[in-house]
Amino acid sequence: QVQLVESGGGLVQAGGSLRLSCAASGRAFSNYAMGWFRQAPGKEREFVAVISWSYTNTYYADSVKGRFTISRDNAKNTVSLQMNSLKPEDTAVYYCAAAPWRYRRPRRDEYDYWGQGTQVTVSS
Repeated sequence: QVQLVESGGGLVQAGGSLRLSCAASGRAFSNYAMGWFRQAPGKEREFVAVISWSYTNTYYADSVKGRFTISRDNAKNTVSLQMNSLKPEDTAVYYCAAAPWRYRRPRRDEYDYWGQGTQVTVSS
């Protein structure tokens, strides 16, 4: 059974920082891209960032570029999202997801595994 478990969410003031982590178990994800998505109340789930299995390729949504940084540790099967300069509009449930790495940014429908999500709330 594959599991992705997120942690690190919470309540933070605007301008603050949070670091989300995702631990993968059940299989090796070294040949998988690992990504983060988020879903705010009343909105569709949206892409945030993704990192290739080799660490060399990263993609970010325009709304988080320059503020968020994605990283991973294949030896530990973990992926992290460092979020700085948080804004109230970053408030959402954040989800970790995994997709086979095919040397390009994965499409949304290529993500095979999803975590349960962790809540991030940014107060103004």
